[in-house]
Amino acid sequence: LQRFPSFVNRIPTTDTPPTLIRTNKFTSGFQNIVDAYGVGSYREVNPAPFTIITFPFLFAVMFGDLGHGILMALFAFWMVLYENHRKLKNTRNEIWNTFFEGRYIILMMGLFSIYTGLIYNDCFSKSLNIFGSGWSVFAMFKKGGWNNITIHENDQLTLDPNITGVFKGPYPLGIDPIWNLATNRLTFLNSYKMKMSVIFGVIHMSFGVILSTYNHLYFRKKYNLYLVFIPELVFMLSLFGYLVFMIFYKWLAFSHKDSKDAPSILIHFINMFIMQNDSSLKPLYPGQNGLQIFLVIVAVLSVPVLLLGKPVYLYWLRNGSHRLGYERVRRSSDEDLCLMRAHDMEEGSSHSDLSTSGDHHSEEVSVFDFAEEILHQSIHTIEYCLGCISNTASYLRLWALSLAHAQLSEVLWTMVMRIALRMDTKLGVLFLVPVFGLFAVLTVSILLVMEGLSAFLHALRLHWVEFQNKFYSGTGVKFCPFSFSLLPSSFEFRKFM
Repeated sequence: LQRFPSFVNRIPTTDTPPTLIRTNKFTSGFQNIVDAYGVGSYREVNPAPFTIITFPFLFAVMFGDLGHGILMALFAFWMVLYENHRKLKNTRNEIWNTFFEGRYIILMMGLFSIYTGLIYNDCFSKSLNIFGSGWSVFAMFKKGGWNNITIHENDQLTLDPNITGVFKGPYPLGIDPIWNLATNRLTFLNSYKMKMSVIFGVIHMSFGVILSTYNHLYFRKKYNLYLVFIPELVFMLSLFGYLVFMIFYKWLAFSHKDSKDAPSILIHFINMFIMQNDSSLKPLYPGQNGLQIFLVIVAVLSVPVLLLGKPVYLYWLRNGSHRLGYERVRRSSDEDLCLMRAHDMEEGSSHSDLSTSGDHHSEEVSVFDFAEEILHQSIHTIEYCLGCISNTASYLRLWALSLAHAQLSEVLWTMVMRIALRMDTKLGVLFLVPVFGLFAVLTVSILLVMEGLSAFLHALRLHWVEFQNKFYSGTGVKFCPFSFSLLPSSFEFRKFM
């Protein structure tokens, strides 16, 4: 047989190369979540590896229940165990195919829900007393802490840590189970979960801003580090990073003895924006007012840098040669030339790049539209600054859905199971069988399917809108390899050949 040498013919083009991301059966589901937002540009940072951890974790924060997490994990583990079964793979049911394709996502969501369920100490709306409670209600009874009602007549419990001997120590893992009996349980969990949601939100968004540095460095746009990345990070941390600092400081500085005198973080944060010092409000720490004014000034000063820094620098980089002569352009570094070319490719500009001749004697600067660059950067600045406020508030859905899931579980237990368990007659055992069946059906249909889908969609929004827009454009084209079998007229082509 005669052998022919292989060859590659490169066709000159200015189009962006297609994107190919290699996945396996575990990572393909998470990559599909990212690709549903938009296929990444060529060589852009891919959020999918980070989504493998952050997505099921944020889902579990809203879906934290030990019992529900075990059921979800067992269902996903069954699909993973029989993933090569023909009847499970080759079905025409689109709903089942959706669940089966996302079996590893469901498995991760179930495992993380087990963890958060242990932290919340929720198992079908009930708490597990594994290590023994750290509260002594007998000390509250001795001091009349139960609203001066005798122990036989009392049906309510309000936990008060200020009574001597009532608190023996923290629970080793998660929330103390006695809070499941307390009437002020919602008051305690509201404060805990709301602040936790803000902390997770600021960390998640800051991580997204930090990931943008890889794009700036790879595409040789180091000026974006100083003119875009640093102002964005300074603006977010000066305002909302300081809010996280106040939350931790209040947790550490004020004990249960002086908790009633602890000032409101929300009022301090509002006064920080309007730069007012309320003398009637107790400060968190000495010198708080001066530090808050400094942080607001730093955040305000970062806005014009973010707005004008990049356009002015690019204008100077492009048009500086007209003032200093073409000799300066000849001596310009290769890095600056790459910066200009990379900027043209990113913006999709139709202007010509810097063209160099074979002897490098003639160099021409491309036309630069300063007004267009100002308009583009203005939109980005307004979107980012306003988005920092709205996106931080958007993470409060972690708090809201977590409380909603816990309350739905408690209502379902109260309205169904508790009625059957309280029956003392002989028919109570027989009545318990259909009631348990009804409880199982409602648990699966409402709490697992409906609530799970709701938490899934909210976690999806947090990644698409609040996280990925900090560094991910998603304007690429997915790589589709050429194949005659994929062509509609491939049969006629083979017949013609």
